[in-house]
Amino acid sequence: MHIALRRVGFLAWAEALHVVRDRASLVQIIMMPIVQLLVLSNAATFAIRSTPAYVVDLDRTEVSRGLVNRFAASGHFRFDGSSASQELANQALLDGRVTLVVTIPADFEKSLVRGGQAPVQLAVNAEKGSAAGIVQFYAQRILSSYAAELGPGVRRTEPAPVRGTPRVEVTARSWYNPTLDYRHYMVPGIIVALVTMISTMLSAQNIAREKELGTLEQLNVTPITRGQFIAAKLLPLWVLALFDLTLALIVGRLAFGIPMEGSLLLLFGTAALYLVVALSIGLFISTLVETQQQAMFVTFFIMMIYLLMSGLFTPIDSMPGWVQMISQLNPVRHFVTISRAILVKGAGPAEIAVPFAVLVGFAVVMLTAAVRQYSKRVA
Repeated sequence: MHIALRRVGFLAWAEALHVVRDRASLVQIIMMPIVQLLVLSNAATFAIRSTPAYVVDLDRTEVSRGLVNRFAASGHFRFDGSSASQELANQALLDGRVTLVVTIPADFEKSLVRGGQAPVQLAVNAEKGSAAGIVQFYAQRILSSYAAELGPGVRRTEPAPVRGTPRVEVTARSWYNPTLDYRHYMVPGIIVALVTMISTMLSAQNIAREKELGTLEQLNVTPITRGQFIAAKLLPLWVLALFDLTLALIVGRLAFGIPMEGSLLLLFGTAALYLVVALSIGLFISTLVETQQQAMFVTFFIMMIYLLMSGLFTPIDSMPGWVQMISQLNPVRHFVTISRAILVKGAGPAEIAVPFAVLVGFAVVMLTAAVRQYSKRVA
C-alpha cells in the first residue's frame, strides 16, 4: 500500500508541475472561469431592464402622462418613441426596434371619471418567447399599481369583472429569494457549469496529450497499475477544480452578493464527490480518442447536452416528460440542484440526500469505466 501511494504521489506531483509550468493551462484554469462568471452572470438572466417601448397616447391628459411616467420610472422600460399613429408603433414593433407598445385610447381620463375603468392596450413582441411573458407581467403590474393609486381601476382589454362578484385576496411571499434577484438563482448554477467545463476539458485532454507526445507507452512499461495511473492523473486536476470553485464562490459573493445560507463544508464535500464524476467523464473521453482536438470536440458535444438538460437556463419542469426522465442521467443537473439548495435555501444533508446518492452512483460507475476503458485501449 505504501509503495502504491508513493507511485501515485510521484506521478501526481509530476502532473501538477506540468500544469503549473504551462501558462496557457494556468490561464484556462484560473482566469477564464472568473471572466466567464462575471460575464455570464450578467448576461444569463431573465430580469428585464430598460426594455425598449413605444407609447401611443391618444388622450394626452395629466392621467395618461402619469401612466407613461410610471412606466419610465420603473426602470423596466424606456420609451424609444411616441406618436399618435398606431401604424408607426406597429412598424417599430415589426422592425424589432421596440418590444412593447402601450396604447392609451382617447377619452382615457374621462372613462376613468365616468365609468371607473378604462382600457389600455399592451402589444408585446411574442417572438422573444419567455422574455415577452416577463415584459407583459411587468407592464401589467405597473398598470395595477397605477390603478390602485388612482382609486378607480385601470384595466386591460379583458372584460370588466361583474359587480358584486366575490373576490379572492391573494397574498404573495417570495421565499429564499425575497428580493427576486435573478442572479441569486443563476450564479450558483453558472459556478457549477464553469467548474464542470474546466475540469472535464482538462481531464479529457490529459491522456490524449500523452498519446500525442508518445509518453504513454513509456508509462505502460513502468510498475504502476491502471488504477494508480488514473488516480495520479485525476488528483491534481481535482485539487485545481476545488480551487476554481473557491475562487468562483468568492467572486460570486463579492461581485453579485449571492447568499450562502447553508454549510460551505457540505457544499465542498459534495463538490469533491461531484468532481470525481466530472473528471472521470473527461478521462473516459480521453481514453476513447487519439488527439487533443478530438477530445475537445467530444467534450464540447457532451457539455452542451449536459448544460441544456441541467435546469441551469430552463426549468426542468417545463421540459417534456421523456426529457425529464433522461435528465436524471445528467450529473450536472443533480449538482446544480444541490448547489442552489445549499447556497440559496440553506439545505442540510437530509434535503440533498437523493441527488447526493445519485452522484455517488455516478462516481462509482464513471471512475470504474474510465479505468477499464484505459486498460482496454493500451493493453
